[in-house]
Amino acid sequence: MSSQIAANAAEIEAIANVVATVERTQRGKDAEGFLALFHPDALWTTAHGKVLIGFDAIAEFTRKVLPAASWDGEVTYEVVHTQFLRPDVAAVKVRQVYRGADGVGSEGAPLYVMTREAGEGGRWLLTACQNTQVAADPE
Repeated sequence: MSSQIAANAAEIEAIANVVATVERTQRGKDAEGFLALFHPDALWTTAHGKVLIGFDAIAEFTRKVLPAASWDGEVTYEVVHTQFLRPDVAAVKVRQVYRGADGVGSEGAPLYVMTREAGEGGRWLLTACQNTQVAADPE
């Protein structure tokens, strides 16, 4: 395996670990753990179109909404595609599924633009994110 392929595999794994942490913090309603994943200048758009610009706005919203979220099921996040725009910038397409205790759920299709902090071993951070609710197909 070439060193470039190995480097990409390591970066893809690091990105997948961030998405897994998103899932874990959402499930646990862990606002601080979730917020630790963001770049200070991040932009976040919720599935319902609320635009949050900068860490302070994201933090205020998250600290208010996440701990109070009420769902009695589970949420999963799956990376379905990672595309490197530069070696330190990746567009990450995610499949997000909420399932209620009754098995009924909804789906989201987030796009996370992530950036890697400078330096060897720099962390990947959520930088520009758009969550889109997937509408049910008409019958």
